[in-house]
Amino acid sequence: MLDSLPLSRKQLRSVAQATARICIWHGAVRSGKTISSLLAWLLAVAEAPPSGLIVVVGRSLQTIERNVFEPLTDPALFGPVAAQIRHTRGATTATVLGRTVHLIGAADARAEGRLRGLTASLAYVDEATLLPEAFWTQLLARLSVPGARLLATTNPDSPRHWLKTGYLDREGELDLRSWHFRLDDNPSLSPAYVASLAAEYVGLWRRRMIDGAWVVAEGSIFDMFDEQRHVVATLPPMRRHWCAIDYGTTNPFAALLLGEGTDGRLYVCSEWRHDSRAARRQMTDAQYSAAVRRWLAELDVEPEFTFVDPSAASFSTQLWTDGHPGVARARNEVLDGIRSVSTALDSGLLAVHSSCEGLLTEFPGYTWDPTAADRGEDRPIKRDDHSLDALRYALHSTAHEWRHLITTPAAGAA
Repeated sequence: MLDSLPLSRKQLRSVAQATARICIWHGAVRSGKTISSLLAWLLAVAEAPPSGLIVVVGRSLQTIERNVFEPLTDPALFGPVAAQIRHTRGATTATVLGRTVHLIGAADARAEGRLRGLTASLAYVDEATLLPEAFWTQLLARLSVPGARLLATTNPDSPRHWLKTGYLDREGELDLRSWHFRLDDNPSLSPAYVASLAAEYVGLWRRRMIDGAWVVAEGSIFDMFDEQRHVVATLPPMRRHWCAIDYGTTNPFAALLLGEGTDGRLYVCSEWRHDSRAARRQMTDAQYSAAVRRWLAELDVEPEFTFVDPSAASFSTQLWTDGHPGVARARNEVLDGIRSVSTALDSGLLAVHSSCEGLLTEFPGYTWDPTAADRGEDRPIKRDDHSLDALRYALHSTAHEWRHLITTPAAGAA
């Protein structure tokens, strides 16, 4: 198996040294930490005590399948060993080297209940910083078989995150070994791929995901936004359009029209907002639906999709009832969405028409919450962010459509 993997010295050393009760691989994306940890875990499965369960834990069953079992069953990575790993997509158990392995998703604090009464001899944890601390603590308590071990991987997070302060910073006090990986620790990556990957991460995410640093989220979220660079008075012809809506009743309702120009850039072409407090008049779902359709009709645009705030189920139903085409639930992963917007801004791919006053007003004041940062959490201050939320919906929901554009000359020349 080792012969089929192009491993670096650091990767090989981490596999050989992974004998502590807690072993953690952390650092940059695609830096080789996952392959190293999976190899060490396979060796641990082969040696695991016969008593006690073997578990694999991740944010969800889908992330476990993607991050753990897809590489494990790839013969190009693990050679003939891949044939000894069997998992049916959607199943909560797998067979690894003849042992039954239990898969556990831990999306929130309620997942801790899934560990009650469990006795484990070996655990593998994917994306450890995304798990609730209570779940991690309970999992360690359940690893009670003599010689039981936990192997985990993670990308960096806040330096105040519980995994950093409670475990990595206390490595000398605990039965714990950790290894920090950078991109250059993965010998299988081509320079072109590394350059492309680095272009996808900016600001906070570049320091964490590319440099592998545990840094705090602080200050302005979109500090790369510059009116001179990102605001335009005229628009080129558009190849296609998407609409995104952040729904509000007492809070402002914001709709944005995003377009892909014939010049290969993305443009926020237009904005429609209604602030019920300022107008002293609330609108019903039917009135909002009619207003959005009038706005788009005036622009003579029919967007391919209209991405709606996932919490606004009744409004989505109203749009469907009124025959609005392409209604879809927006992707609402806040941090990933912020990263998509940051990438588009930093690369020069995204511009905003000067008529979008609500959006332009919100950019400068959108900041990280320092109180949340003190708890080791990355969270924006929820204030004056309605058009920005719509922008996040638009860009993150269509990221697969435009990410290839960030390497084009048109995007870089902005």
